[in-house]
Amino acid sequence: MWRAYIGLLLLAAPAWADENATAYEALRVVGREFGRDALHQIVSITGTKGNPQPEKWKIVLEDPQGGGVREVEVVDGNIASDGTAQADVAGSTEGAMIDISRLNIDSSGAYAVASHTADASHMSFATVDYILRTDDRGEPMWIVTLQSRSLRPVGTIYIGATRGTVRRTEGMFAGATMEDVENDEDNDEEHGPFSGVKKQIKHAFHRTQDEARDMFERVKRSFSDFINRG
Repeated sequence: MWRAYIGLLLLAAPAWADENATAYEALRVVGREFGRDALHQIVSITGTKGNPQPEKWKIVLEDPQGGGVREVEVVDGNIASDGTAQADVAGSTEGAMIDISRLNIDSSGAYAVASHTADASHMSFATVDYILRTDDRGEPMWIVTLQSRSLRPVGTIYIGATRGTVRRTEGMFAGATMEDVENDEDNDEEHGPFSGVKKQIKHAFHRTQDEARDMFERVKRSFSDFINRG
């Protein structure tokens, strides 16, 4: 509840309040500086230490001319750096470019879903790291890592960027994943991630997924509509 209350306070804050850019806004800068075609070459988008949004976004693009990948850093609505991406960047250049027409949730929406999921799991956090990339099926997915004040990861939430579905969690619900919930059978055996209180955990996980879908409907934001209006 307290996070929802803080959210209302933020909405009521003065228009001049200093707010960091969302991922969509950073992508708009890329489109402005490099042309709309660059938006169809996005491999991954990352931001760290968000509170709730990070101070800078790193965007990795396929480089058709150079035959590799380049990394662009966006800060305060401008390109802060533009160079060759390191080998360990999130995503892959082989068939991993993000289909921006399938993006329906900005980093602000991903934060809202992740924050609600953390509350449902009774987990507190201070900052968040974001990664937007494709999954193994080529679908865009937000990976939101929650961190303590000491920047120690305390949980990770995987959110489908097209439908806002919580696909998986780590460090929450007794370590249960979506696969555990789907594959778990209703029997009396006491083993696996639902040992002891598995029914309660399973119910909480399903309830959280349902609530996340409701949250998604409130924060849904098509990137195509966003960029065309910009």
